[in-house]
Amino acid sequence: MSVRYLLGRVGLALLSLWGVTVLAFVVLRVIPGDPALLMAPVGASQADIAEIRAQFGLSGPIWLQYVAWVWGTVRGRFGKSLWLQQDAIRVILERLPATLELALAALVLAVAGGILVGVLSVLWRRTWFESATLGVGTLGLSIPNFIWGLLFIVFFGALLRWLPISGRIAPDFDMAPLTGFLLVDTLLRRDPGAFASVTAHLILPAAALALPLLAVVFRAVRSDLLTAVNEEYVVMERMKGLGELRIIFWRALKNALIPTTTLVGVQFGFLIGGTVLIEAIFSWPGIGQLTLAAFQYRDFPLIQGIVVVYAVTVILTNFLVDLGYAFLNPKVRYA
Repeated sequence: MSVRYLLGRVGLALLSLWGVTVLAFVVLRVIPGDPALLMAPVGASQADIAEIRAQFGLSGPIWLQYVAWVWGTVRGRFGKSLWLQQDAIRVILERLPATLELALAALVLAVAGGILVGVLSVLWRRTWFESATLGVGTLGLSIPNFIWGLLFIVFFGALLRWLPISGRIAPDFDMAPLTGFLLVDTLLRRDPGAFASVTAHLILPAAALALPLLAVVFRAVRSDLLTAVNEEYVVMERMKGLGELRIIFWRALKNALIPTTTLVGVQFGFLIGGTVLIEAIFSWPGIGQLTLAAFQYRDFPLIQGIVVVYAVTVILTNFLVDLGYAFLNPKVRYA
């Protein structure tokens, strides 16, 4: 991997981030509704409203507002939340661990489940299992994650009452956050009861978020494995007398996972975006819920900060995937 390629990827990442900030900043300003009017008390004069605009950087030409906001963002200052009257970056960072924990749990479920089902589908090809997994995979792609969430709430929460359907932990546990990731915090505190409660609360939203991605991973692994098992090196392994199970797991799967790794990295950005509705359905206190509230109150500084955090997450993930692909596949040469 050349330095030129690395610098080019960094430049594209920064250009993408700049484009996202410009788009978000401009679009939010053309949406009807003046946040200064929403903040102003009843009977406020035009002078009071003008003072609110000046206080929160909502006065002056739009390009000056953008320059001031970008300069503040570079210094780690997203502005003050109009709704919560707190630093926007502080509010976002408090909610970020909850969203990342949910997204990472869903990613683990999707990748592990997709690879397992994909491998079994190839091992038992031309059987009823292959037909069943293809049908389930199509179903998983056809139904959005929030529909799965509603179905899980009705079936596992309301009817069977097996799992909790809201929050991150039972109210019986009063825990001061250490890292913000409750699974990690409960392990650090060596509290098995709290860990079990966090896990139970995480299962349904993570499964609902993971199912569409699981179907994508399954189809990709199955397709790549079916191609790999017909390659010459696999045929040679069969001629040597190696079993099909060993060939698939130790030889074919390694090569088949290279494009799947790229796919999963790209899909992770969509997974983060998909948490908005899932968090609303399961009352999950993450950035998704915060985003909906910020739009409701037209909290421009908070919305802009959330957009930057989402954009940085997606762009950084894609950047790391590109580097990982070059590392996993030595045949790829970058100019």
